[in-house]
Amino acid sequence: MYSLGVDIGGTKCAVILGKGELSENIDGFIKDKIKFPTNVSRGWQAVVAEIIEKCYELIGRNGIDKSELIGIGISCGGPLNSKTGTIHCPPNLPDWDNVPIVDILSREFGVKCVLHNDANACAVAEWRFGAGRGYDNMVFLTFGTGMGAGLILDGRLYSGTNDGAGEVGHIRLAEDGPAGYGKRGSFEGFCSGGGIRNLARITAEEYLKNGKKSILLENDDDIGRLDAKSVADAMHKGDAMACEIYEKCAEYLGRGLAILIDILNPQAIIIGSIFERNKEFFMPVIEDVIKREALTCNREVCKILPAALGDNIGDYAALGVLF
Repeated sequence: MYSLGVDIGGTKCAVILGKGELSENIDGFIKDKIKFPTNVSRGWQAVVAEIIEKCYELIGRNGIDKSELIGIGISCGGPLNSKTGTIHCPPNLPDWDNVPIVDILSREFGVKCVLHNDANACAVAEWRFGAGRGYDNMVFLTFGTGMGAGLILDGRLYSGTNDGAGEVGHIRLAEDGPAGYGKRGSFEGFCSGGGIRNLARITAEEYLKNGKKSILLENDDDIGRLDAKSVADAMHKGDAMACEIYEKCAEYLGRGLAILIDILNPQAIIIGSIFERNKEFFMPVIEDVIKREALTCNREVCKILPAALGDNIGDYAALGVLF
């Protein structure tokens, strides 16, 4: 019994082969994987054609016939409609307007196909196989290139009326600040890879104006090269500017978490990517903010945890929506 997972992103796509039923013991479930650059400029038809080509390559090199497949799980950034299986022009896939990806793949392979947005799919993966095991109420935050959430409420995925639940990146946390999700001062503007990059460039300009020093500003063109990773590396070396940037990010992360804690009353909030890699720096700051901002009865029952599936979360997310 085999299944395929398709992880569609603006930079890269992946096709994953799983064997057997996906249970709590995930060891050995993923048998093979192919990654390739999306190259969105060539249009969605060309990308979907390559997804199909790589699916056939994957099952072929593992000696499998498509008749042995039980289904295909698809993870993609929203907006999308999981009920109709249609992708509706995500920001990172600019010409994917009303692409019926489920119909295309189900007709091609003759199996059930399931589509969910990437934050929801990752939430299901962490809930069933990662840090969220055992919780009936949990929130998963992406905190990568962007900031989105997947919600597990009362033991099931909650996607909202039209798959719009969990768009927490759009929450405005300040009147002004770095832009994210089309809104200045938004949760995504402060707490995402793109947001940290923008915050770093704003802070760097202030440092240069005031004659302050940073290892991130040793050359004239360094501002244009700032990103979340370079700032994190400098932060771990104790650079004052980098620490200031990440401390501000952590402050607003704490504010966003406090809002989620009081609105949803979860048992756990599980955070991936940038938080997962820098937990030791973030935790003291966000704990102080949550203590200040959230109701005591709600914060005392909620754990803040790093995602457990690491770099493999996208693979389990795509496959996991099938099970």
